Amino acid sequence: MALVVDTINKSFGKFQAVKNLSMEVKEGSLFGLLGSNGAGKTTTMRMILDIFRPDSGHITWNGKDVREIPRRELGYLPEERGLYSKMVVEEQLLFLAQLNGLSKHDAKRELDEWLDRFQINANRKKKIEDLSKGNQQKIQFLATILHNPSILIMDEPFSGLDPVNAIVLKDAFLEMHRRGKTIIFSTHQLDQVEEMCEDITIINKGEAIVNGSVRDVRRQHGRNIVRLKLENDDEVPWLDTLDGVHVTRRRQDYIELQMRSDLNPNVIIEEALRRGGIINRFELAEPSLTDIFIERVGKIALPDAPVAIS
Repeated sequence: MALVVDTINKSFGKFQAVKNLSMEVKEGSLFGLLGSNGAGKTTTMRMILDIFRPDSGHITWNGKDVREIPRRELGYLPEERGLYSKMVVEEQLLFLAQLNGLSKHDAKRELDEWLDRFQINANRKKKIEDLSKGNQQKIQFLATILHNPSILIMDEPFSGLDPVNAIVLKDAFLEMHRRGKTIIFSTHQLDQVEEMCEDITIINKGEAIVNGSVRDVRRQHGRNIVRLKLENDDEVPWLDTLDGVHVTRRRQDYIELQMRSDLNPNVIIEEALRRGGIINRFELAEPSLTDIFIERVGKIALPDAPVAIS
């Protein structure tokens, strides 16, 4: 039981936004879709939602083409604001929930619960344009989930939120996950992906370059990062002279370095002992998703793309 994206392609004129992209999102999972601006994340999300049709390839949900999935089963939070700015919060949310098949009674019950949870009940009679950016994002989230969809697709949901509101929204994500929802979201805050997600795909220039569980991805990229602490030799200047070794961070409690993937980390131990050093700490560290993202994507200049397909 899964959402399967199978070798999809999408072009806009001469610009190919998505190239032979495949990924699988398990039912009920929290899935991170990662990539630089213009990498093809939004285009991919909109093809899953059947807003765009792929030029080739297939997208299925539990074996059924996504074009056959009732719209009420999908919830979409776009990166750009998608609400009516001059409409009252309560009226707008009830209208959208009923538009997606929820009865007014059930919509009102869900709305009351979530407004209390988000501590924004006082805003229910206000217009969207009169709310802070953080509260507008909360309302946008409620518009996405109030009709109880099975699949939630959220494009940069944490964008522009202060730390407090980011925590509130993260807790709401985890609540929806506990309710068995399948959640796909993109974000540039990779620490949150690392904390929340089970599986990820990193795309670059429309192509998947990393696929798999967060645990496996970190393990696969972890062998060449070493943390070292030598007694009475905090700077360890000789490390910079070793071929294939690059010091990336110097901290009071350790030095972090990255080794060329074909090198055995034991060469560090052997060289330290040869120089008479006393090793207080030596460990192979799994990189963070930020480290992996920079390694695989880096600061690549991506071609300009229209806003609608970023």
